[in-house]
Amino acid sequence: MDNNVIELGNRLELFIDNFIVENHNGTALKLHTPVVKEKVVEFNSPWDGPHSTYVTIFEDKPAGVYRMYYRGGPLDIKALEGTTYAKFYQGVPDRQRSIEVTCYAESKDGIHWVKPNLGLFEFEGSKNNNIVYMGQPSTNFVPFIDTNPVVKDGQRYKAVAGGRGLYAYCSSDGLNWERIWPEPVVLLRLEKLGFIPDKKCGGFDSQNVAFYDSTRGCYVCYYRVNIDGFRYIVRSMSSDFLNWSDPVMLDYGDTEKEQFYTNAITPYPRAPHILLAFPKRFHSTRKYVTEHKVVGVSDGVFMSSRDGVRFDRGFMEAFFRPGRDRSNWTDRNNMAAFGVLQLQPDEVSVFYTQHYRHATNCLVRTTVRADGFVSVNAPHAGGELVTKPLKFTGDKLVINYATSAVGYIKIELQDENGNAIPNYTLDDATELYGDDIECVYTWKSGSSVAVLAGKPVRLRIVMKDADLYSIRLS
Repeated sequence: MDNNVIELGNRLELFIDNFIVENHNGTALKLHTPVVKEKVVEFNSPWDGPHSTYVTIFEDKPAGVYRMYYRGGPLDIKALEGTTYAKFYQGVPDRQRSIEVTCYAESKDGIHWVKPNLGLFEFEGSKNNNIVYMGQPSTNFVPFIDTNPVVKDGQRYKAVAGGRGLYAYCSSDGLNWERIWPEPVVLLRLEKLGFIPDKKCGGFDSQNVAFYDSTRGCYVCYYRVNIDGFRYIVRSMSSDFLNWSDPVMLDYGDTEKEQFYTNAITPYPRAPHILLAFPKRFHSTRKYVTEHKVVGVSDGVFMSSRDGVRFDRGFMEAFFRPGRDRSNWTDRNNMAAFGVLQLQPDEVSVFYTQHYRHATNCLVRTTVRADGFVSVNAPHAGGELVTKPLKFTGDKLVINYATSAVGYIKIELQDENGNAIPNYTLDDATELYGDDIECVYTWKSGSSVAVLAGKPVRLRIVMKDADLYSIRLS
């Protein structure tokens, strides 16, 4: 097989990077800003509050609900004195007179959320609360649904959490959790990264995420390490969720070093071979709200990966800006939740926190057009691109696109050497305009491309005042 040919099959392929693009001529990749929709959860219970953060969201189709987990607290440790749960915090130093808990919410539509009274843990004499996990560690308890085809009975839900190391947890219902192994399964091995650990080195004090990566056929864990005061993201892999590989530092290419407080790396639901990331970018020395006690401002950025280690940083600009709300210009704000949901056929939802350290601390929902994080964009003057040679198994070219009233998209199919294929030339191509998530492209001869299946084919895409988000040969 020619190593230059990309085996596309019939999968959805996003123009989220230049992976399938050979060259641009007047076109360029464009990052799109998410649309802020509504506040979905207020962190205003006595056991969550202004420091609630590290939100995890996923769809649980068999149960017919969307699930949310987040950190509550910190709470005064005296709230547990005299209860059976005080034992969970035995050994906490006197100077650490606060505790954290993991809270739970659920929704039928992903927009309207409730905090159910779970009756699992007692807080100030009552079990009428939505605390789903209490104990050490609760700072960064991050669950996921295990999609491993050979997952064990009773372990359909898994989680990682920890401070000095990451512990492994499992659950049969997503509510009652237990440790799979008594000791941490992921440890800080900075020497494997070429660093000599010292008092300035640390890790795991973040929302560290894990999931079963169906593309690579293993579990992956993305977690934070702190080296000489700088925050990095690393990845470890595992076949059984208990034995993990040495960490590998993520590669962002030749870009400036930035502080990534969290990572929120997740497979894109519509194309899980692509990993999306929404790191919270932290600027530790700036202070916009002068009366605020804590230094630091942050926003959210966007990046993507196809192998889980090399992440495309083609966009250094913010994906989530703090905006004109001064409460978003205080420290540790604008943090994306772990998880992307497709609540409607034509859009996906990304959530992030606002008003950290304020009484109005909350989670908001934003939407992006389906596949619409990034597009190939052509200005009014027009432009075109040519893809690398692609092999496909489908019989129709389906595109996700949008144009202006005067814009258009025309597509020519070429052979591997760049020669126009008869019946699929630019003269045969439809001048397409409008706005559609799934449009079957046609030529004068019709829409079928079945005669080209399995052969190397290039797409020459001529555009004017238009955006092209994704293609699928289906």
